[in-house]
Amino acid sequence: MPTQRPVRVLALVGPTGAGKTSLMAAMLAHSGSHVTAPDKVGDQSPEARARGHSVELNIAGFDFLDDHYVVVDCPGSLELATEADAALAAVDLAVIVADPDPLKAPLIQPMVRQLEALGVPRALFVNRLDQARGSLDALLTALAPVSSAPLVARQLPIVEGEHVTGFVDLALERANVWRGAGNEVEERSPELGKTETDARFHMLEQLADFDDDLMEQLLTDVDPKRDLVFADLVRDMNQGLIVPVFFGSALANHGIGRLLKALRHETPPVEKAAERLGVTRPGAYVLKVSHAGQAGKLAIARVFGAPLADSADLVLPDGEKGRAGGLFQVHGQATKKINQGAVGDIVALAKVEAASAGQILAVGTQPMPGKAHPPRTPLYALAIAAANRKDDVRLSGSLAKLVEEDPGLSVTQDAESHQVLVAGQGDGHVRLAIERLKRRYSVDVDVENPKTPYRETITGAVTQRGRHKKQSGGHGQFADVTIEVKPLARGAGFNFMSKITGGAVPRQWIPAVEQGVRDGLHKGPLGFPVVDLEVTLIDGQFHPVDSSEMAFRIAGRITIEEALKKCAPKLLEPIDKLGVFVPTSAMAAVNSALSSRRGQILGFGPREGWSGWERIEARLPASERHELIAELRSLSQGLGSYEASFDHMAELTGRLAQEVSSKAAAE
Repeated sequence: MPTQRPVRVLALVGPTGAGKTSLMAAMLAHSGSHVTAPDKVGDQSPEARARGHSVELNIAGFDFLDDHYVVVDCPGSLELATEADAALAAVDLAVIVADPDPLKAPLIQPMVRQLEALGVPRALFVNRLDQARGSLDALLTALAPVSSAPLVARQLPIVEGEHVTGFVDLALERANVWRGAGNEVEERSPELGKTETDARFHMLEQLADFDDDLMEQLLTDVDPKRDLVFADLVRDMNQGLIVPVFFGSALANHGIGRLLKALRHETPPVEKAAERLGVTRPGAYVLKVSHAGQAGKLAIARVFGAPLADSADLVLPDGEKGRAGGLFQVHGQATKKINQGAVGDIVALAKVEAASAGQILAVGTQPMPGKAHPPRTPLYALAIAAANRKDDVRLSGSLAKLVEEDPGLSVTQDAESHQVLVAGQGDGHVRLAIERLKRRYSVDVDVENPKTPYRETITGAVTQRGRHKKQSGGHGQFADVTIEVKPLARGAGFNFMSKITGGAVPRQWIPAVEQGVRDGLHKGPLGFPVVDLEVTLIDGQFHPVDSSEMAFRIAGRITIEEALKKCAPKLLEPIDKLGVFVPTSAMAAVNSALSSRRGQILGFGPREGWSGWERIEARLPASERHELIAELRSLSQGLGSYEASFDHMAELTGRLAQEVSSKAAAE
């Protein structure tokens, strides 16, 4: 049996606008695989074209020097980062695409930190270098803090005038000059001599930090052999000890061939990704699921352990059985039927209905649990409802499919407001889902902001008597109760007590009084649920024939409703505790933004493990949090984020309280 050629899976990550999709197209064009219109492979969905950037994973395969590559182009927006969360763990190597502008260096830091946490080897490709201005030292100095592992420049750009015209490969000690759309290998000019020698020595010094033999050779002025240098470069990158840096221009096809050749020799084997994922036997790891095509649900998965045949028997982590009802090769928006998926390749499996992103589908009958991927906490939500009530059922099913495709989305039914909330990582993320609802499933929806869960409480005490009496022939209804109502401390909730003596209210009907009181607390005089009070039943009357459980429940509700009006009700609003994460350069503006939203700054300090970042602790009214993530990102080059949890309820007074109460009354 012939040996299978290697399959290498590369992720392209980086901020929006860095040129990831252009780099994928350049790789396809350079590969010589005769890919038709390589620039039309990525970002072809209507939503991506409308926005001008990636909104989902773009997957494409090509052959280069008899090896097979699969590129996973990931969205650059932080709002859409959840699209790649499960996929990144399964790649062999991630290429981080960066802009040559030093001021944009911090934009790659969130992606770098995620890859570090996943243990994925990574390389850095500085794109559009032919348009760069400024020195290499300034760029590398700006980039250095974004990575825990040292950045090792593999190349030295050649600058003529104000333009970069090529580079010297510091490992090969060879000059590559860009001519038109190609590269030419030339002798190094004398002017490059000392600059290249210094740059190469610095690269070797960085490698020597992890190799004692190399360090000894440098200390004794021995020029290390090329094989040793390459062995160190490969080992150190594979172990995450260094991040090699390459330069080029995707649109001009500069540096693409050298990048591909380096990746061909230095990308870890597929077994490393399997080990990282916990795949110990033949199976397939699901990167994502898709409902976008005509084939129904597809599980996009990477094959491990052994070739995966069409119709293979599979078992999910929970033991549920399945079978691949069709196997497809994925290339952009197109799929092609195949009989078998090679080890390491990415394929689409049809009719494995229970599959979800992050799962291992084991071949055979014994499941493989794998490693759970923690979901991201939603940062923004909108309330939606079908514009046509006839679409309610279709809306529910369509939302379920969207959430399956994108685990970063969540759909919940708010029991209090009766709103259906679609939540995600930002306004753009949620509205993208709403656009897909209409395009794919023909469901139009009405959209509004989520309602803030206001409460009200009382500030005074009262004794209140209430009576329910109704006579309409035959048995009537009668119940009479007297209650004492008084406020409790903030956060104490609700407490009901009975001090009935002498059977003024028969024992079996006291719980009905309590239930009636609870019914009356669902909506107080200001229009919101009432909290933090104590109600004591102190007296009552009953009729031996007309009294009943229902009568006393109604009497309890009537009595508490009358009492609340006399207890000086006050409005309460929920206050959240926030941890806000932003680059240090944006901290002053973010503090001001929080204060303008009635926030209280509690303190701030460096974000642990993130150079040049701050963590701001604050309290903020929940009503002010709806558009917060958009403002944070507008103030921080799109990088800001936060985590939030409920902290306490606080009294709301003045004009804002009047506006809230008036709106509740109108509704």
